[in-house]
Amino acid sequence: MLSASELRAGMTYEQDGKLIKVLESSHHKPGKGNTVMRLKLKDVRTGSVVDTTMRPEEKVEQAILETKPVQYLYTMDDTANFMDLETYEQYEIPVEDIQNELKFMLENMEVKIQFYGTEVIGVIVPTTVVLQVVETQPSIKGATVTGSGKPATMETGVVVNVPDFISTGEYLEVNTVEGTYQKRATK
Repeated sequence: MLSASELRAGMTYEQDGKLIKVLESSHHKPGKGNTVMRLKLKDVRTGSVVDTTMRPEEKVEQAILETKPVQYLYTMDDTANFMDLETYEQYEIPVEDIQNELKFMLENMEVKIQFYGTEVIGVIVPTTVVLQVVETQPSIKGATVTGSGKPATMETGVVVNVPDFISTGEYLEVNTVEGTYQKRATK
């Protein structure tokens, strides 16, 4: 059992038969009254997101999740296919459940799948990935890093704001948590 004050972003717990993932967590001390926990929660199965408050001493049951390394194979129609790297077992996950993660995944890329018992509940991508720029405005000669930047479409379709000196065909390191440009990379 965990108290609400111990909940952090990324943690998952069970409540009333639902699997709840904490997206944001913060202490709030109003001018009058007791401290409360402000939480942004996501129902893992339905995808619905709610903002709520809990008393810091409220207890919840932490969910035991298992992760397995897998290889992203391909997406066909509305299903993404993955293969376990140890047993070669294949998993199918609906695209609508992992739309954010798919923006940063290339075929044959290693990722992790999260399981709750035998139920697949999500995909974990690396914090940074190397992607190629497929479309952007021409680079500007003499541009500096501190410029306002320009949009660049990466090979997965995600659009990232990049410095003015970046040109089409370059490989960039992209932060998957924030969806931001980190630095140039070599492939």
